[in-house]
Amino acid sequence: MKYKLKHKTLYTYVNEVHNYQSILCLQPQNSAKQICTNFKLEIEPKPSKIYSRTDYFGNIQHYFSLHESHKSLKVMVSSEVEVLNNVVQPLNPITCEEARIKFIKDHALKTEVLQYQLPSQYITWDEEIQAFAKTCLLPDVSLFEAILDLIKKIYTEFQFKSGSTNVNTPLKTVLKERKGVCQDFSHLAIASLRSVGIPARYVSGYIETLPPKGKPKLEGSDASHAWISVYIPEMGWCEFDPTNNMIPQQRHIVTAYGRDFADVSPLKGIIFSSGDHKVKVEVDVIPLQ
Repeated sequence: MKYKLKHKTLYTYVNEVHNYQSILCLQPQNSAKQICTNFKLEIEPKPSKIYSRTDYFGNIQHYFSLHESHKSLKVMVSSEVEVLNNVVQPLNPITCEEARIKFIKDHALKTEVLQYQLPSQYITWDEEIQAFAKTCLLPDVSLFEAILDLIKKIYTEFQFKSGSTNVNTPLKTVLKERKGVCQDFSHLAIASLRSVGIPARYVSGYIETLPPKGKPKLEGSDASHAWISVYIPEMGWCEFDPTNNMIPQQRHIVTAYGRDFADVSPLKGIIFSSGDHKVKVEVDVIPLQ
């Protein structure tokens, strides 16, 4: 599948902003699973220079700063991505307990994945979250099947409700109220896996959404998406989407990988101003064939 992506973010400020610095993480990755054939970044007001770099996790970031006064900021990204057919790997029947032990005893593997086993900025756990995890991640069950059970549990027991949470909502609240968005469900799934010693990471990107039957797709109606990647011995990193209870295929487009949302935030920065601001985001994922 080939897609054209459009991602527009508009900030409007009550008072003028005199100085702004930002890091963007919006460029789709090039990997064995997808190819980003075109990428264009436009910013208004136009910065004098945009710097790009590859971060520790292999994601492409862009940095810019604005030193002139402004009351609005528009960041527009357009790119074209080809999502390739996934190579089906033989399933490893390793159990949850066997995998946990391997992550302890295989020192080279432990060094590689340890950062995805530890707590991070938005992902911590307690006995309650660990108990939730253990209803699916049973010691004698195949790890792959147990992960499928976990994402199915989140999909069936939790309500997707936009606006019910924000990035700072604790996972304990999400677990108690049984509602949230893709970011919450991904964080909860990752916390569950890490709580029993299984390395898991956060995936940021997009998913092609389909309009209601007989209805046209509205411009700007798509959104950023999040799902998870879990390390399964002999299979490597395998991706799962707890929001949609599925294994990502050609409708999922990867922007970045990290320990949690903090590592892959699409836009983050510092403003020098006094007053509130509003933000509006429009996303389009347009299939080209």
